[in-house]
Amino acid sequence: MFHLYERIQIEGLMPERALLRLRRAGIPLYHIQKAKKDCICLQVERKDVPQIFALYPKGLDGHSPHPYTVVKRGGVGLAKAVDFCKKRLGFVLGGLLFCIITLAADGFVFGVEFVGSQEYKRETMQALEENGITLFSPYRKNKEDLVTAKLLTLDFVEFCSVQKVGNRIRVETRTSPFAVNTLQQGNMKAKHTGELIALTVLKGTAAKKVGDTVQAGETLVQNVLIDQEGGQVRVETIARARISCVYECVHEGAETVEQAFAEAYLRLNLGEKDELTSKTVTSTEKGFHVKITYLVTESMNL
Repeated sequence: MFHLYERIQIEGLMPERALLRLRRAGIPLYHIQKAKKDCICLQVERKDVPQIFALYPKGLDGHSPHPYTVVKRGGVGLAKAVDFCKKRLGFVLGGLLFCIITLAADGFVFGVEFVGSQEYKRETMQALEENGITLFSPYRKNKEDLVTAKLLTLDFVEFCSVQKVGNRIRVETRTSPFAVNTLQQGNMKAKHTGELIALTVLKGTAAKKVGDTVQAGETLVQNVLIDQEGGQVRVETIARARISCVYECVHEGAETVEQAFAEAYLRLNLGEKDELTSKTVTSTEKGFHVKITYLVTESMNL
């Protein structure tokens, strides 16, 4: 069994008499040294310290009512190490907790970093989601090749790399320097669901009018023109649309209002020309209900 020892100091006239009283009380004394004529230093077991102070208590003014003053000078040996650890216990536990959280968080995805070409951000996010790699979720391994293969099918993409770095997904794409900007063919279709609030058609025929509700995948502008004889002439669509959208969902895994909004905002994957118009986050029994209204700009060859 280990014993913890405390170093104490007894001051007063003829301090040897104080030692006699301690011995009579059955308190073992160790390493007795006379520091000065009126001062003796010694070691006692830590469990005996309260009994010593009971024999020589301090007064209300901090001074001893007896001819001897007893002062603790700190732990010795193992006791000193124990005291050192106690004082730094919070720091040590905090460090351990930080390490545990860091290791646990390393298995999650908290962001996507784009390197190289920035043209296919939306397509990249869709490819990641299709393969089960989503923000604020555990990382699904061995899906990198599938995402890479999907992105390499995009026009002019000649190199693609997908890898997890820390808690972020790093996607690097490079397009051919000899790529020729060609016009997109076919009808212009909506990429979002919402209310059409603006539509500019430079070439083609509008299939929707301002104020209509459109669904993602619906045709906004047809790639035809009506000639003077009533016939249709196929053209390359050139148009731009502005759509007012609403996102509404309950985020069950979020712990705070800020986290719930961040998760929702990242899911929108807004572009530079898109605009957030309003947001509300309310707590429910199942999680946080997030409602966001936003405006998106979609264009074809414009």
